[in-house]
Amino acid sequence: MPDFYEGNLQVNVTEEGILLPIENATVTITDTGNPEVIVDQLTTDSSGQTAVFPLTAPSPEYSLDPQQLQQPYSEYNCLVQAPGYESKLVSAMQILAGTRSLQPIQLRPVAPGRSPSSTVIPAHTLYGEYPAKIPEPEVKPMAESGEIILSRIVIPEYIVVHDGVPSDPTAPNYYVKYKDYIKNVASSEIYATWPESTIYANLLVIMSFTMNRVYTEYYRGRGYDFTITSSTAFDQKWMRDRNIFENIDFLVDSIFNNFLSRPGIRQPILTGYCDGNRVSCEGLSQWGSKSLGDAGYSAIDIIHYYYGSDMYINEAETISGVPSSWPGYTLTIGSSGPKVEQVQEHLNRIARNYPAIPTITADGIYGEATSEAVKAFQKIFDLPQSGTVDFPTWYTISDIYVGVTRIAEPGAY
Repeated sequence: MPDFYEGNLQVNVTEEGILLPIENATVTITDTGNPEVIVDQLTTDSSGQTAVFPLTAPSPEYSLDPQQLQQPYSEYNCLVQAPGYESKLVSAMQILAGTRSLQPIQLRPVAPGRSPSSTVIPAHTLYGEYPAKIPEPEVKPMAESGEIILSRIVIPEYIVVHDGVPSDPTAPNYYVKYKDYIKNVASSEIYATWPESTIYANLLVIMSFTMNRVYTEYYRGRGYDFTITSSTAFDQKWMRDRNIFENIDFLVDSIFNNFLSRPGIRQPILTGYCDGNRVSCEGLSQWGSKSLGDAGYSAIDIIHYYYGSDMYINEAETISGVPSSWPGYTLTIGSSGPKVEQVQEHLNRIARNYPAIPTITADGIYGEATSEAVKAFQKIFDLPQSGTVDFPTWYTISDIYVGVTRIAEPGAY
């Protein structure tokens, strides 16, 4: 019998389509292999969140060695129920030892004729069997009709994910926030137990691949109505409703405007990659990048190892769907001016939906009260509780503000 270790889980419950936290929702956790036995039952707080609670998981060694055949994560079911909302069941959440998992749950208000929602999370791509990626050139020809229609690199607010192969008209399309998409793919394709430099390198590859699809309008130029697919043969694995790993969540928030470039080429590079164990390819080996991270390679060293020394990290010129861009420096006690006042106003609006955040005076002066409000926000949204507004905090505040004010277009679920 394998030794069992501990991972952690926190469930976040909001109303579908808006960022309204649902308080007093009942969250019931069961073992996927024995769903009749309740492992834990919790209630959400005013921010729609459960407490962080432990769950058993297999040895972390199973996720660190490509030759291990044992499943490296345990699987649990999550049933969420709340008065006035349809219940939702997410089955086979993946819990890794030594990591914290974040499970977002969106509930729909009760409506006649609709059934409760349920989702089964597929196997992780490094453990399950999936089609190998079809090789493609890393740069798309710009002369093809309809191929390039954008003049600059823009991080989109949403992308449209076709949950199947491109030619399957029965597969549904989902509107997914760009950052959420990257977090989902990374949690589905690599293990959160790997070195941070490895995770960073893989995120750069995932983001660059995605941004190439966005920038070149690859599928729309071929008559499709989506941005990217969830097929590993054509694109990257996205799993609806899956849990996200906390370290991946934070790293994406910190670097989501990055992508990979080569000198003299405007479009983000379509970065090929594969697991490097069962499948070999031109481009990054996921397991190989883990070994390089173990050996002390930095993220850019890993990128250079697989793609050559002329590949470099670039930043998008524009981020769509936010009220204004980050000022370029961290706001902290002693800061003042319009950017501070904007943060204060946004936090006060968010506090209407998330009352754990104290309201403050929007006077443009960053004092102790503002710092405490920022800390409360950071605690709710899984950011380091520094009390300062750095790059990831700025854009998370922007995202949540847009959500609670319903500026953003609702997703199709």
